[in-house]
Amino acid sequence: VEKTKVLKGKIGLVVSDRMNKTVVVAIENRVMHKRYKKIIKKTSKFKAHDEKNKCKVGDKVRIVECRPLSKGKRTRVVEVIERAKRNG
Repeated sequence: VEKTKVLKGKIGLVVSDRMNKTVVVAIENRVMHKRYKKIIKKTSKFKAHDEKNKCKVGDKVRIVECRPLSKGKRTRVVEVIERAKRNG
């Protein structure tokens, strides 16, 4: 019986692609405020490795943790789930 490795990762939106082979992915998390019981959106930004520079701003991507690639980069892009709509 073969076991396939399931990559969980996180799904987020590319907010910057201005670096070479690196994109910044924003992941939105909704949490309830302890005192006021209001749902608040919290955003975490991760630098992710994009080997082929295929991601553009607005793309929905899946990222997974990996070994440290640089000082601030510890994730990599596994797949582009949805392309951003582009004019032109």
